Amino acid sequence: MEKTDYPWTFTSVGGTVRVKITSGADIAHLGELDRKLWTVLSCPTRNLEFDQKTLDLLDADHDGNIRVDEVIANAQWLTGILKDPDMLLTRGTEIPFSAFNEENPDGAKLLASAKQILKNLGLEKDSIALEDTADNVKIFADTKFNGDGIITPASADDETLSALITTITETIGKAMDRSGVEGVTAENIEAFYTALSEYAAWQDAGTKDVFPFGDKTADALAAVEALKDKVADYFMRCKLIGFDAGTSAAVDVSVDKIKAIEGNLALASSAIGEEPLAKPTADGLLPLDAVNPAWKGAVEAMRGLVLEEGKATLTEAEWADIVGKFAPYTAWMNDKKGAAVEGLGLDKVKEFLKADQKDALLKLVEADKALEEEALSIEAVDKLLRLYHNFYDFLNNYVVLADFYDADRKAIFQAGRLYINQRSTDLCVRVDGPNADISALSGMYILYCACKSEKMGKAMNIAAVLTDGDVEGIRPGKNAVFYDREGHDWSAVVTSIVENPISLRQAFWSPYKKAARWISDKIGKVASDKAAKGEGTLSNITQSATTAPAAGAEAATKAAPFDIGKIAGITIAIAAVAGVFTAIVATLKSLTWWQWIILIVALMLVISLPAVFIAWRKLRRRDLGPVLNANGWAINAASFVRGKFAKSLTKLAVFPKLTAVDPAARRKAAWRRFWCWLIGILVVAGLGLYFTDNLKCIGLPFHKEKPVEEVVDEGAAAAEEAVETTADTVSAEEVTEG
Repeated sequence: MEKTDYPWTFTSVGGTVRVKITSGADIAHLGELDRKLWTVLSCPTRNLEFDQKTLDLLDADHDGNIRVDEVIANAQWLTGILKDPDMLLTRGTEIPFSAFNEENPDGAKLLASAKQILKNLGLEKDSIALEDTADNVKIFADTKFNGDGIITPASADDETLSALITTITETIGKAMDRSGVEGVTAENIEAFYTALSEYAAWQDAGTKDVFPFGDKTADALAAVEALKDKVADYFMRCKLIGFDAGTSAAVDVSVDKIKAIEGNLALASSAIGEEPLAKPTADGLLPLDAVNPAWKGAVEAMRGLVLEEGKATLTEAEWADIVGKFAPYTAWMNDKKGAAVEGLGLDKVKEFLKADQKDALLKLVEADKALEEEALSIEAVDKLLRLYHNFYDFLNNYVVLADFYDADRKAIFQAGRLYINQRSTDLCVRVDGPNADISALSGMYILYCACKSEKMGKAMNIAAVLTDGDVEGIRPGKNAVFYDREGHDWSAVVTSIVENPISLRQAFWSPYKKAARWISDKIGKVASDKAAKGEGTLSNITQSATTAPAAGAEAATKAAPFDIGKIAGITIAIAAVAGVFTAIVATLKSLTWWQWIILIVALMLVISLPAVFIAWRKLRRRDLGPVLNANGWAINAASFVRGKFAKSLTKLAVFPKLTAVDPAARRKAAWRRFWCWLIGILVVAGLGLYFTDNLKCIGLPFHKEKPVEEVVDEGAAAAEEAVETTADTVSAEEVTEG
């Protein structure tokens, strides 16, 4: 049950009220802190810039995540062992013996273990340091027993037993002792003696009947197996000839295949070996002196091991009888047991069985296991020292997340620094891969990058957050360089981007940049279409030149019908536009210089304010939580990234003011600025013309010469007169044609 009686201290961290850990008592009472007030409820044990062994020790159930209950359990264990829990805030690496709480059973046990460690190391001092427990091998190097249930040759005083332990490691298997030496377990010892007994019994079952050819039985079987398929093939060919003499040529040696072999036939034994073992005949006899040259060696080896001397032929029945003689031997071999100790030889196996030192070895294992609790206590001392040094830092990244907002420290999830596009960002998180759906909820501009280090032969993925500057030139596929916390450099490539506003300045200019891109794209598209149309026209002209002249002349005489309605409509539209344009020009003539400034500023605000407002809302809500949630964290409180703190995470390139510049380059830059300003003013003025009528609401005297209505009426009258004139002209032309 959660309690709230303890007087916690609270502070504002990252735009959220959080508990503040300022003493060892706060750590001891973490179990009483309402879980709704914890910043983190779970974090992964991988992809963090933190001592990996400490993370594994905190993860008691080894599920790859550290949860609140595990943090509380370690906090209570740690503060119970130390007399003064405030020592945890020092992040020390050495604990004096006087600091152990001997009234706590764990404290007394760990103190004894700490003294034993120093004794094993041959050190005389009154404190234990992290470097003293970092190397288990060194601690147990000169010990016969260390509680891991593994005995080494050094565990036995008797040389015979030491040699026997070595034999077991070489035949059955081995285990690595805490001292760093190979040894054996009770299971290895049992398996060794079982193998000895089974191998001896199997050898005793090998009677004379099992070995039809005595000591040469194994070699004889190998020689027969080598010819078994080839001999069966030969006798089948003989049977086919006996069945139908007409098949003789088909089953005999292929003369054509032999002819096809080029070069030295002595080097073509593989191709020759594919031919029959001997020339097949209807009588079914295998002539042992006239076999395929490629198989002659194998046949001779078999004759010497299996057949009587002088035997020149072999029938199928005789061959089957030879093969059958190996059945008992084959069955015996298939039943082999204790093969692991076969290499020792039967005599050595029987010698080990007769000596029967199994119980002596098992007693050594029991003697080793008797020190298990003491050995585990020694490992617990290492855990104590690691938590003593690292636990307070972990809490500042788990309970509070204070290290992330500390300018002098970095959070354990900050993997390093990414350099890209004349800026660097310190908010880089190691990830398994892009998770844009969740990360987009953070409201931050995130670059997912694939990083690779050729030097170390490693690869990883990061999520890099940009919190200042613009995004021009940043795109998937762009190369960058990432430096990890240890200073190693990695090649980085942007794989995907989660787009969100970066700053109000960027948001203010974004509509103009989008408009410029749109215009550029349109101009490019028009130019491309014109080029394609020109190529098509040229192609049509070329094709037309090849057609019949008469057909071309006839088509040329056909004129398009005259549409008076279309001409009138176009004329009216042009006249109306001219009227509006005349009214706008008249209005602009009446503006003073300060009205022009107000007009331009108003237009810019109208265009940019919506984008700025949307960006402001998103920037206020920028939250690190979704980024961490997408990578295995369970974030329990908002962790805002705003204002100056956000800008501190991304550093832009700062250039010095140049005093010596090439005059020609300076003039060129001045003209560039002039044309940019001129184009900008013309664009703004053009937009202002469109919105002029809407500015009446501010009471500006736009019309000193004529009201806009009169100018528009005059334009409309001129348009009607033009239409009538056009109609009269068309009628006269029709009469003339008639």
